[in-house]
Amino acid sequence: VYKRQVYLDDFARTLGTREQIAVAEFAEALTVIPKTLATNAALDATDLVAKLRVFHSSAQITDDPAKRDFKWAGLDLLNGKVRNNLTAGVLEPMLNKIKCLRFATEASVTILRLSLIH
Repeated sequence: VYKRQVYLDDFARTLGTREQIAVAEFAEALTVIPKTLATNAALDATDLVAKLRVFHSSAQITDDPAKRDFKWAGLDLLNGKVRNNLTAGVLEPMLNKIKCLRFATEASVTILRLSLIH
């Protein structure tokens, strides 16, 4: 999820209209998940999320094969650090993530449309 936040945040900067604000806020909403996980583990959420962002940004802008593996970066909440989730054996079904993001987005759009009516 977080690598999508990095991508969307960068994409928002290319827009020059109100769409930029909407995309940037949607991207910011995606950071709630790692921040909440780190906070609930009694860790410094700001520091861990910043490190996670650096890893995912590096993976998206490099041609270096070693840095390409940074796309697998995730939080190790037991040790309070960022790790390679692929080598740690932590994998999540992409289909479930995509469905959850779609449903959440559709719910948000519905709420916004209803608020515009009133």
